[in-house]
Amino acid sequence: MRGVRPLPAREQERLVTAFKALADPTRLEIVRLVGAQAGPVCVCDIVDRFELSQPTISHHLKVLREAGILRTSKVGIWAFYELEQGALALFDEASALLAPAPARAARA
Repeated sequence: MRGVRPLPAREQERLVTAFKALADPTRLEIVRLVGAQAGPVCVCDIVDRFELSQPTISHHLKVLREAGILRTSKVGIWAFYELEQGALALFDEASALLAPAPARAARA
């Protein structure tokens, strides 16, 4: 197939890690919740939103941090979460991978 080259291994791994993190329904909902807020969200508010234990939510947040989707900051004993600056760009990049190649788009 013309116009479609394999992704470099580093880029492929970054996207696969993000998609694996988002493949869990709880993690997807956490990202939606955090992304919909105007500022950072306290971990306590995230825990309150789900019918899961605090350690389970902490595990999901860790997976999302390691995937580069969320970042955390601490204020006293509280952790606050927000989307990592590159997360939206990562999603845009993934979407662009599915766009038709220019040559194919011109023929359509």
